[in-house]
Amino acid sequence: MTTIYQTLAQRSAADWQQRLSQFEYRIANFIDGEHCPALSGETFEVVNPATGNVHGTAPRSGAADVDVAVNSARRAFKSGSWSRLAPRDRMAVLYRFAQLIEEHAEAFAMLDVLDMGKPITDMLEVDVPYSALSFQFFAETIDKLEGSVTNTTPEALHYILRQPLGVVGLIVPWNYPLLMAAWKLGPALSMGNSVVLKPAEQSPSSAVLLAQLFIQAGGPAGVFNVVQGLGYEAGEALALHMNVDKIGFTGSVEVGKKMFIYAGQSNMKRVTTECGGKSPQIILADVADLDRAVSYAVNGIYANQGEVCNAGSRLLVQDSLYDEFIERFTTVAQARYLPGDPFDPSTRMGSMVSFQQQKRVLGYIDKANAEGGRLVFGGGVPKGLEHGAFVSPTLYADVAPEMTLAREEVFGPVAAAIRVQGLEHALQIANDSIYGLAASVWTQNIDKALTFARDVEAGIVWVNCFDHGDMTQPWGGFKQSGNGRDRCLEALTQYSQTKSVWVHLGG
Repeated sequence: MTTIYQTLAQRSAADWQQRLSQFEYRIANFIDGEHCPALSGETFEVVNPATGNVHGTAPRSGAADVDVAVNSARRAFKSGSWSRLAPRDRMAVLYRFAQLIEEHAEAFAMLDVLDMGKPITDMLEVDVPYSALSFQFFAETIDKLEGSVTNTTPEALHYILRQPLGVVGLIVPWNYPLLMAAWKLGPALSMGNSVVLKPAEQSPSSAVLLAQLFIQAGGPAGVFNVVQGLGYEAGEALALHMNVDKIGFTGSVEVGKKMFIYAGQSNMKRVTTECGGKSPQIILADVADLDRAVSYAVNGIYANQGEVCNAGSRLLVQDSLYDEFIERFTTVAQARYLPGDPFDPSTRMGSMVSFQQQKRVLGYIDKANAEGGRLVFGGGVPKGLEHGAFVSPTLYADVAPEMTLAREEVFGPVAAAIRVQGLEHALQIANDSIYGLAASVWTQNIDKALTFARDVEAGIVWVNCFDHGDMTQPWGGFKQSGNGRDRCLEALTQYSQTKSVWVHLGG
């Protein structure tokens, strides 16, 4: 941790509340380097889900606002102020941008906690530092990208250039408002594109500060624009816009599918998606350290309130250690994840992002009860926190693979434990899903581990760990979990295009 995170980590809940009472911020559109309201003047309320209080209003932008933002981005791209900036100069801006994000860690932390009710400690340990790291990583790639010269007939020179796409529309979710924006902005900006970012309506606040800091870092106006609004209004308009060259999307399968429809209805723009999952955590009888596996399994489902695309919500445990696993899992989870005030540094679990999401998660709990799941712990709203959108960490045991809880993405702190006979049985259940984002296996047997890695239908595989990785790791899935890859060198190719140049020699 750098000094700024260490300093902020020393604050108490009372310290944060005092700072919050003095905190001033603005939720607006950010177009062509300026804050602005929606052209209609309409707004919508932004609610703190941990308290139920309205903490701000955001512009309710429509197609006209999107058009203004896209035109600003197109002008900036054509001007070459960013797209043709010397690589080292573009790197310098992004390095400074990353530095400014860390310098404003306090503000970013408070904004995302207010918007989605996640713990302040998570913001300081994960979201802010890893967002800064994303820009640092992609900045480092800028002058490392190379074209190629092919070995062809001596009468010609054939070379291949890699160039930016143009204007990119980014639609990001509410579960990691700052971090998901950084994962997509990093490669898009590094390649020289101009961007229009549409944050989720539940978490609009940090995107504005992010765009403002890009200008402060030396980025040209119009290169990074933000349009607030509802998904079915501003988001749809951005995906349908004829002057947008690509959509980068993270969100639900239902909306992700619409992105491809909108692309076909407009200009056949490129689309990459990351659409969630139902990730299995497989614990076999020959696991080397059951306590370690339990600890990772608990974090895998309850971190970030379970509002994680790759949440390890299916616990596939071999029958011979199933009962012991459930007992240890229960002990660890109930001690580690106690819902509470997100501004209390000791809190590990905050609220759901909204009362609507709370209702959705509680609906899955009701369905699990109706379908015969055995409730081990949790299963409702924690006492004393009825004022907010909280859900207790929950575990169901003896879940059948065909039950709703084993098949649909809950996007909340609800785990489903399923008995399996061995690796083959576990793989069968793991792969019987429309999703394929991530999966893990715990075993001492190298043959079983490599067989699992080969045969599991998932884009991200962990062996004897869960949710490990760094910026070199391609992040994306198989099947209906999506078609794109974030936070890796491969991401750069998704925000660029190749141009083949054939030069005939000899007159």
